Amino acid sequence: MPIYAFACAACGHHFDKLQKLSDADPATCPSCGTEGQVHRQLTAPQFRLAGGGWYETDFKKDGEKKSNLAGDAAKPADAPKPEAKAETKPEAAKPAAS
Repeated sequence: MPIYAFACAACGHHFDKLQKLSDADPATCPSCGTEGQVHRQLTAPQFRLAGGGWYETDFKKDGEKKSNLAGDAAKPADAPKPEAKAETKPEAAKPAAS
């Protein structure tokens, strides 16, 4: 069940309540007892999605291929590969002719 934040417009009291999505919001402020002045607040989520991408699952068996869904989709399949540079060896210093 999610935790919702509420504020009373009459007294300014802020409080949290653990309730189902289908439950009605509280009508009475627990601090001052005023009815009809309690409103739900908009709050930031308490989790953060971070990392290099989404994986199909982390519970696959060792023989199955794990794929990075965001990384695989972000790379174009027909992108040209960079050409390998031919290695050039510097010429050995030639002895000066006398």
